[in-house]
Amino acid sequence: MLRVNEIFHSLQGEGYFAGVPAVFVRLSGCNLSCPFCDTDHSPFTEMTEEQIVSAASAYPTRHIVITGGEPALQLNTRLTDLLHQAGFFIQIETNGTVELPKGIDWITCSPKSQAIALGRVNELKVLFDGTKPIFRPDVEADVLSLQPLDTGNADRNASITAAAVEYVKTNPSWRLSLQTHKLLNIR
Repeated sequence: MLRVNEIFHSLQGEGYFAGVPAVFVRLSGCNLSCPFCDTDHSPFTEMTEEQIVSAASAYPTRHIVITGGEPALQLNTRLTDLLHQAGFFIQIETNGTVELPKGIDWITCSPKSQAIALGRVNELKVLFDGTKPIFRPDVEADVLSLQPLDTGNADRNASITAAAVEYVKTNPSWRLSLQTHKLLNIR
């Protein structure tokens, strides 16, 4: 049984796949306590892997995002195998501190510390505080995404975003990742 916080259908709001329709499976629990975390991932319902696949299959898209909290604390090969059998492309959003099971098609690592257990990821999505990337670990990535930190203060956020734009312009190996789901007021 896995502890599932929620399953919902929306658009991927950030990173490489921003704008892509996706089913989100938010697993409960995290091994970190980040002061800027914007997700209440503590409540949960216990579900089997089959129940998760059934719930996700009710939606028309076959792009699934496993997220949390820290989904790697629970994600297992049985679930990834069943999702692939159901035709899903599996993306995970992880803090990178826990090894991942086999079968994940796209790994988005958003590190919150330098302690990363992953040597290679598809996308490294780093938070930006207005002066520099926060926690830029030594990990290989196909895509480097810089995401302005959401402080909850509109004026501060605008300043951080403007600085992130300038950072990307002068560091062209990076791309800007905005949290478009917040801009659109969707989940």
